[in-house]
Amino acid sequence: MELVVKSEAFNAQPERPENLHPAYLEALTLVERLHRRLLDVIKDEFDRRKRADINAVQALLLYNIGDKELTASELRTKGYYLGSNVSYNVKKLVEMGFLHHARSRMDRRSVRISLTERGRVVHQIVADVYAKHMLTVEQIGGITGDEFSRMNLALTRLERFWTDQIRYRL
Repeated sequence: MELVVKSEAFNAQPERPENLHPAYLEALTLVERLHRRLLDVIKDEFDRRKRADINAVQALLLYNIGDKELTASELRTKGYYLGSNVSYNVKKLVEMGFLHHARSRMDRRSVRISLTERGRVVHQIVADVYAKHMLTVEQIGGITGDEFSRMNLALTRLERFWTDQIRYRL
């Protein structure tokens, strides 16, 4: 007698499209709404500090750049910036003194950007907001580390699915 072990995942029946439809559409709405809400949280922090010199999109951009030196196109391709007007915001941040901007030594056509001291201050403000949230999200928000891990896995898979849709024109 041969023992056959089948995995639960292998035997699971795929969701029927009509069952998946409402959950998929709700997830799309939540992803978009969560990004807007994150911008609201960042704006609120800067409002509390009476900082009107920078908007939430720009603050998030500075946070995501961190200690890296990048090109504007890398900001988009690496997912550090969500939006079509990255060049506008980079230009404004350079003009306002939040970003250094210099031609690449390797490719003179390419412009590299990095944070100035002013930009690092903004980066730290956003980092402090995130650190405060990490201390309270489980107790107040009721979201555990395991739930974040599962959510991150699902979101990563969704991102890969969408990337494949574009890359392979599915």
